[in-house]
Amino acid sequence: MKKFPLLLLVSLCGLGLGLPAAAQTPEVPPPAASAAEAVDLGKSVPTADAIAEGLFPDDKCKELEANGFKCMGFKPAIRYSLPATSFKVGSAELPPLLKRQLDVFADVLKTKKNADRQVRVIGHADASGTPAANQALSVRRAEAVRNYLVSKGTDPALLVIEGVGSKDLKNPAKPTADENRRVEIGRK
Repeated sequence: MKKFPLLLLVSLCGLGLGLPAAAQTPEVPPPAASAAEAVDLGKSVPTADAIAEGLFPDDKCKELEANGFKCMGFKPAIRYSLPATSFKVGSAELPPLLKRQLDVFADVLKTKKNADRQVRVIGHADASGTPAANQALSVRRAEAVRNYLVSKGTDPALLVIEGVGSKDLKNPAKPTADENRRVEIGRK
């Protein structure tokens, strides 16, 4: 019978020896359901910690390495859909709930100054207008979110905007459904 180092054997058996969580081998995250899916915040206002970990999961690895541990990988960054029914038809006006959610994003983003870690703000429209009108509206929605985040202290160089019109419907079965009018925030 082969002899295994005690720590490896204990680790294989699922025992943690009471070591701090950072000292234990991190679990391999399950694969995302789809790279195209975004986490819909709906009417919830997330915590700054959740947004920081979702947008910048690589920071946890840097934190481990700074404390002398080896990082064994991290979850992919999350893209957030803000909120599914936030925009009125034909409007880029930010409703109060969306502003509360964006305040949390701004709290996280204003601490990030490295432009090589850009965050994408992607505007979406439903299919109720012409393709050209939907494209312009989706850009205006992304700009409204970017401008709000910048007004709250986010470095403009960190944010890249994109409008996709009605090309990427969240609910393709109902092209004019409310959930198709949204803005998504994430890293590529």
